[in-house]
Amino acid sequence: MLRTEQNQLVTQTGSGTPMGEMFRCYWIPALLAEELPENDCPPVRMKLLSERLIAFRDTSGAYGLIDEFCAHRGVSLWFGRNEDCGIRCPYHGWKFNVLGECLEVPSEPEESGFRKRVKLKAYPLVERGGILWTYMGPPERQPPLPEWEFIMVPPEQSFTSKRLQECNWLQAMEGGIDSAHVSFLHRGNLSSDPLFKGAKGNQYNLSDSQPYFEVCDHSAGLYIGARRRAEGGNYYWRITPWIMPCFTMVPPRGDHPIHGHFWIPIDDENCWAWSFDYHPTRKLTDAEVGAMRDGKGIHVQYVPGTYRPAANKDNDYLMDRAAQKAGTSYSGVEGIGMQDASLQESMGPIVDRTKENLTTTDNGIIMARLKLIRAAKGLAQKAELPPGRMPEEQQVRSAAIVLSPDKAFIDGRKEFLTVKPGKAFASV
Repeated sequence: MLRTEQNQLVTQTGSGTPMGEMFRCYWIPALLAEELPENDCPPVRMKLLSERLIAFRDTSGAYGLIDEFCAHRGVSLWFGRNEDCGIRCPYHGWKFNVLGECLEVPSEPEESGFRKRVKLKAYPLVERGGILWTYMGPPERQPPLPEWEFIMVPPEQSFTSKRLQECNWLQAMEGGIDSAHVSFLHRGNLSSDPLFKGAKGNQYNLSDSQPYFEVCDHSAGLYIGARRRAEGGNYYWRITPWIMPCFTMVPPRGDHPIHGHFWIPIDDENCWAWSFDYHPTRKLTDAEVGAMRDGKGIHVQYVPGTYRPAANKDNDYLMDRAAQKAGTSYSGVEGIGMQDASLQESMGPIVDRTKENLTTTDNGIIMARLKLIRAAKGLAQKAELPPGRMPEEQQVRSAAIVLSPDKAFIDGRKEFLTVKPGKAFASV
């Protein structure tokens, strides 16, 4: 349970807020590269960390992320003409480049120097792994580009999607580090979803719905271990890494692709749920990619032409009460991604954490909150940069393993919880 002021600190991410300034210390996913598919294509309007922005790709192929509104009289540049290495406001012809620099003010003579005094806010936008990443903080704090394993493997070994989630980023992220709900909410999908079924670990999830949790520190986050009973007195461990501020990785199942999420604030009441699948040692099969595009695994189907899920709060997530009653769907909502999103959105735009009653299975969530609060305060009060910004801190994997009772899961950290390029992950 958090106090009201603590809940506000961890959920508010606008400019000038402690958590907002901390998010601005990281490279964060902004767009899928497919959203700006070619030079001089239409711009994309977007909101990140409560800032309204325009993304565009100019004539030379350079990417830009700038203030949405023209510096003249505030017209949205989404209406602009993307041409000749700049975006031109259709109202009075003012033109800006990917750096936010004003290139032309047709009503003013060039010799006046007026245009050189005009500049829009601009952030870098860099493609890596099929994602356009941005850094929204001070230039002097900019870290190296991210090196998460899923964006460093060959393109044919990875798949990424995103979806709108209509709630605060933190309650979505906390669902990503909660392994206890799998035995209930997703139990029907473990044997039917093509990206999950057939794994031996599914049996352990279904046969033991009371996991024991251990949480171990990572320099940039946590390793959260959920232990269930296995044969011969051994234990089945599912180990989830959380790297600050919002990267989570789901423990694998069999030889299925490994997957995870980023939870990126749009504003305080909405976020982008980024979902990735990849395999470190092989190409994804056509069947796997087809299933991902069809909304299987952790992915979803969209309202056509958008990244909003087709099942959403306006249609009650296409809830099937008959299937829920018959037991063919535990929650009545189809798909793992939407099962999570529906319940997280049901808490309201920002959940009131002063009313919670937490248990031992919530230890990972409790410790993650404390780390976020300490890091945000450390940055605000002492200018201490938060962890998780450096590539070496991003070299983590989740794991699913069976261990004897005398072995702690964290003892094998370097063996199965650290990236080894070209080597398989630990899975059951």
